[in-house]
Amino acid sequence: MNRPSRLASPVVELRQYTLKPGQRETLIALFDRELVETQEATGLTVIGQFRDLDRPDMFVWLRGFADMETRKDALSAFYGGPVWAAHRDAANATMIDSDDVLLLKPAWPDAAFDLSGLLRPTVAEAETMSDRSRLPGFVEISIHHLQPGAEAGFGERFQAVPQLAANGARLLGAFISEHAENTFPRLPVRAADNVFIAVIDFDDGNAHASYRAALAASPAWQAVRETMQAVSTKPAETLRLTPTTRSLLR
Repeated sequence: MNRPSRLASPVVELRQYTLKPGQRETLIALFDRELVETQEATGLTVIGQFRDLDRPDMFVWLRGFADMETRKDALSAFYGGPVWAAHRDAANATMIDSDDVLLLKPAWPDAAFDLSGLLRPTVAEAETMSDRSRLPGFVEISIHHLQPGAEAGFGERFQAVPQLAANGARLLGAFISEHAENTFPRLPVRAADNVFIAVIDFDDGNAHASYRAALAASPAWQAVRETMQAVSTKPAETLRLTPTTRSLLR
């Protein structure tokens, strides 16, 4: 097992790739074999790689950085280096679009991912494992599109909902848009978006159903919903994700 190079990342990219039909397993195999440690060697953290349960041609992943300058240096080193040169054609051949990227920062001081103690299987170990025999849990990422300046108040209300840490649900992280200048413009980000994002882990479908029922009965959640309706610019997006065998966040 390999330990992560960072325990938490103050700057996070949420990357959603639209792939050509039937190409997701090809990209996952290449990514998990060739593009994890080689990226982390430049100073970033590959936080998680996921299959989208509802969109069979979507690959979703997260990577993190210590700060925006580190992001510039790490991405320059990786995308200008020999590993990406060797594998970019094969990776790009699986993709229709790779520009759906949100640049994020923690919504409050301790809202970043806590990766301490998490272990990633090595490539050799992963080859003996099966994604199909994994536990029935999944990660849900909710993306709330907000009016500029509304994210702080929304985050405070969201943080106060006790059901976020009960009924088989675990809040893994919460983030808002990072509006600092894109330090690596070769890779575009959705700079005009203003979002609040919650990342929640569930043991299984029953835990998810219990969580939803508890939210529906929660006065605190009703307050969050009222705030959401007042400051949202468009409907929220919900991603239901299962990790690959080499995802650090599981």
